[in-house]
Amino acid sequence: MSPKLEIAKRRIQRAHDTLKEGDLLIAARHWRGALNRVYYAAFYAARALLATQDLDAGRHSGVIALFQQHFVKTGIVPANVAKALPYAFEARQTSDYADVAEPGEEEVNALQMSVRAFVAACARFVEQQIVEEK
Repeated sequence: MSPKLEIAKRRIQRAHDTLKEGDLLIAARHWRGALNRVYYAAFYAARALLATQDLDAGRHSGVIALFQQHFVKTGIVPANVAKALPYAFEARQTSDYADVAEPGEEEVNALQMSVRAFVAACARFVEQQIVEEK
């Protein structure tokens, strides 16, 4: 397997592991921590797809922009699924940096569902790339 697909595969695994961490925090009703983990699951999955094209960025906003340019605008990831990434980013930013923002159960659960679909779509793409490389 090529180095870029090895990286992509590792990043997808990290996304899945991070979703599991989010599940534990949701079960414990730690909404802020869960929201953080759910966002990072989406972030790692997006970076996995970027790795398949030898792309990356130094900032979260750069990762999102590159992902939109190379995977959403090209139709590889449907826009309705891909919207989970910028939404999760904004929710995490608000949760982490706004003094009065407190994420709640409904918001975190909805975000978790959309990010789970996002990670699954990214994982399917990476698996397809691995199969095609063989």
